[in-house]
Amino acid sequence: MTNTSGSMTSTTPGLVNAHHHLYSALARGMPAPRATATSFAHMLELVWWRLDAAHDVDSIYWSAKLGALEAALAGTTCIIDHHESPNAIEGSLEAITRACEEVGVRVRACYGVTDRWGDNGVLHQKVSPLSTMTKAAQRGLEECERHIKAGGDGMVGVHAAFSCSNETLEAASELAQRLGVGVHIHVAEANDDLQAGARLAHLAKDNWLLVHGVHLDRELAGWLAHNPRSNMNNGVGYAKPTTRPNPVVLGSDGIGADMAEESRLAYVRLREFDTSQTPDTVAGWMHNARRLFPASETDEVTWRYPAAENAWHAAFTTAMRVESVKVNNQLVVQAGTTTRVDEAEVRHKARAAAQRLHQRMESL
Repeated sequence: MTNTSGSMTSTTPGLVNAHHHLYSALARGMPAPRATATSFAHMLELVWWRLDAAHDVDSIYWSAKLGALEAALAGTTCIIDHHESPNAIEGSLEAITRACEEVGVRVRACYGVTDRWGDNGVLHQKVSPLSTMTKAAQRGLEECERHIKAGGDGMVGVHAAFSCSNETLEAASELAQRLGVGVHIHVAEANDDLQAGARLAHLAKDNWLLVHGVHLDRELAGWLAHNPRSNMNNGVGYAKPTTRPNPVVLGSDGIGADMAEESRLAYVRLREFDTSQTPDTVAGWMHNARRLFPASETDEVTWRYPAAENAWHAAFTTAMRVESVKVNNQLVVQAGTTTRVDEAEVRHKARAAAQRLHQRMESL
């Protein structure tokens, strides 16, 4: 097809980000860590857990709105989000959902429960599997339950096995079964979570979303969310998704939501591991994500490239650009910008919210 400007275009269904952290959209420009991280867990403590703790409902809203806007501009119409904000748990999922709805992007949200924050608000360096569930973890489960019972599209979230007691893992599994949804959990992302497989083996179900799986030592039921860019950035290793029996989907782990670009990186990382693989493998992962979020199939992304739907073209073409996006037959992107919200205004207000967020981080 040809648009009115004479440039060649093609159309695909909406893209799906199968694992996002919308709360990280305001991380850009945040204060540098106070020391050099010596391990993955140390990096979480120095950077990401400080960001989590600094968020309030207002910054959560603006971070989600900026993240949703950038997702829409990249043709990503559906986001499976994993959220944490220990000092702003109640109402956090509603803020994320509202922000995404205003932009016109679909979201499936969860609150990632953890026992790393004690009842006195102190961060625990290590959590024992035998310890009791904290009040913060209980409040996180209640936030998931409240969101889903109110009609929100959601899952039950868990940060990771290494930051949760057995009691909390079991409570999350029980809640998910009672609500008829899956559990969205980081699994064996780094060496710090080597026991995840053993601790989750009796709990995991086919509707669970297992994120990373880089160091997973056994088969677990569920979908595997592969995040190659994040894994490379954190130096945790390669997940070798083609060696797993699970259906594989792609996520960004909070580093934007340009899933076309994520798929290209996933392909070259896969080829580095196994040169017999072709772009069709990664195209299958993208298709799996649409199975996981079927509403994406009814969405429509028009690209400024005549063969965007061709896996072999998409894998090697970095110049594809989104011309327009329709979600639920409603235009949310046209001529390269959003239609339902003012892009400049969102970026301006998000920048102001980021400055306040970073100031709070400095005091933690």
